[in-house]
Amino acid sequence: MNPDYPAARPPMPETPFEALGPLHRERVLVGGHTFFIVRPRESDRLLDHPSVRSAFAADEYMPYWTDLWPSARMLAKAILRETWPLGQRVLEVGCGLGLPGIAALARGLHVTFSDCDATALRFAADNARLNGFTMFDTLQMDWRYPPDNLQFPLILASDLIYELRNVDPLVALIQKMLGPGGMCLLTDQDRVPAKYLRETLTVEGLPFTTETLRAGEPGGRRLKGTLYRITRPV
Repeated sequence: MNPDYPAARPPMPETPFEALGPLHRERVLVGGHTFFIVRPRESDRLLDHPSVRSAFAADEYMPYWTDLWPSARMLAKAILRETWPLGQRVLEVGCGLGLPGIAALARGLHVTFSDCDATALRFAADNARLNGFTMFDTLQMDWRYPPDNLQFPLILASDLIYELRNVDPLVALIQKMLGPGGMCLLTDQDRVPAKYLRETLTVEGLPFTTETLRAGEPGGRRLKGTLYRITRPV
């Protein structure tokens, strides 16, 4: 593997609240469950804010977390349809608004929401509380630089391989943070880097299966994607 990211760790971002504009409370229906997600109504307006331009110039960072992506709906759907050990610890990587982690909380899991952007973490935590959940943790983490000595039996990730350069560090994180015998559920909208993801998982000895999923807003267009079940051998 040859991760394409800075050798020196860049500072983690914090999207200013004044850049977000008006907020919207969205009713989200997934797998027979109803959740409420608060998010910025006009995410495109962020692109012109000086702090966002500065973060992009420093590390090509964009606050994609402000949108509720179809892959997050797919992952939430996959989580809700299964039975999990009550209280099992789970890490959501790049949680953004937190929908998959909230679905995991609804299934009795103990979730650690993680994101590099402190403002995204605040939204994920506020959304979890909005849906009646309080037993969760937050972790500000750049997933290109995962912490030492911290592993989980279950890792959740949605729509993180939107660029080819994201694949190697994400697979490295799975190798480091997924406990032996654990599983990572990853959803993707079948973007171009998906082929490289499958090749890299195979080279790194991480077995996986794939399943086609569809998700979208009720009454709207439904998009197709893939659920990856990635395991780490004992």
